[in-house]
Amino acid sequence: MVSDEIDLFELFHSIWRQKKLVIGCTFFAGLLGVGYALLAPREYQVSSVLRPAAINELDALNRSEVYKLPPADALAKVGAQLDSYDARLSFFKANPALFQAFQEPGRSLEQSFEAFNRNSIKLILPDPKKADSLSSYIRLELQYPTDMDGVAILNGFVDYAIAAEREQVGADLKVIVNNRLTELKGKIDAARANYETDKESKIAKLLEGDKLKRAQLEDELSALRLQMKMQRSNRLAELNEAISIAKSMGIKNPTTPSSMADAGRSGTSQVMRTEVNNQQIPLYFLGTDALEAERTALQQRTSDDFTNSRVAEIGKELQLLEVNRQVEVMKRRGNEDIFLQDVEPLRAEVARLRSLNIDMSALKLVTIDRRAQEPLSPVKPKKILVVALSLVGGLLLGILIALVRHLVLARGKPVAYSPLDDDRFAKRERKDDQPLG
Repeated sequence: MVSDEIDLFELFHSIWRQKKLVIGCTFFAGLLGVGYALLAPREYQVSSVLRPAAINELDALNRSEVYKLPPADALAKVGAQLDSYDARLSFFKANPALFQAFQEPGRSLEQSFEAFNRNSIKLILPDPKKADSLSSYIRLELQYPTDMDGVAILNGFVDYAIAAEREQVGADLKVIVNNRLTELKGKIDAARANYETDKESKIAKLLEGDKLKRAQLEDELSALRLQMKMQRSNRLAELNEAISIAKSMGIKNPTTPSSMADAGRSGTSQVMRTEVNNQQIPLYFLGTDALEAERTALQQRTSDDFTNSRVAEIGKELQLLEVNRQVEVMKRRGNEDIFLQDVEPLRAEVARLRSLNIDMSALKLVTIDRRAQEPLSPVKPKKILVVALSLVGGLLLGILIALVRHLVLARGKPVAYSPLDDDRFAKRERKDDQPLG
């Protein structure tokens, strides 16, 4: 243990004896650090912070009942646009003057953009473990060399991403509105087609009903005329038989059975007789003159329609069935859309959608809480840190070299040990200026 202490103490003194070497290494490294800090390319950093827009900024869009976009979702959409490779590449291509520092001979535009996208721009989101709404933000950082306008690049890219997302929202809204209008038009067309089908069906049913009723009336009229013709034939047969009986009985003028009985009696007394009989008097009592006159009239008749009032009623009904006024009115409808059923809400929705303002040029998706500003100082290199690290590194390097020299020299020629040397080191009476070996 004493030997270890002596070795450590001697090691310390060996390093101390080589302090000029250690100081020289430290000074040299410090000079290198200062030179790097002064000559290294300067890099600056700017940042922009986006926060959710106010609710009233998106109220008109959300009240349209077509496109729902809460402020948090709008911020997420803009963040996705800022993080989009395609959006960054499009901005890079659209602004070549801002990215001349990244364009080198022999390197394609995509390769130059890849160097910018990989090393310069960074998107920072809040910690997902924090559920506080106050922490909802998006920060975009950009590191750039001295010969670039980083403020213009970052602010321009933020405005470009917001405009692109606003244009995308407008395009989505337009597509949704057009799809809804197409859907509503399809429903109205379906209602119109259904109406046309119902109208044609109703007209067909009405005409079919009229045709059926006309056929029934014509059948009834034919049957009724046949009945009246048979009745006339039967009447003629009855008249012929009655005429034959009347001739055989010598009845020429109308008479009654009582009158014929009285005529057979003799006497001049005049008798007034009232006859009550509940039985029909035979037809031949009318006499041959009346019966022949009726028979002649029946034989000369050309139509029996006037003998039955039902014939006139049937004629009237047939005349009314010649034209169906309801069908005629339905066919003459000018604007048939007013007769469509359950389409008023659809038309109201169409009118509302067509009156929507789908111009999203003034839509505010996010709030730019902080725009990029000109930095006061570069972030790289950090001069104090570089110099401090170089001094520390030089010091460590000098100590390492001193240790290596001590070990090499000590291995080549060991130092003799004596109690006197132990007393010198213990009491620290004088300094050992003798070199090692």
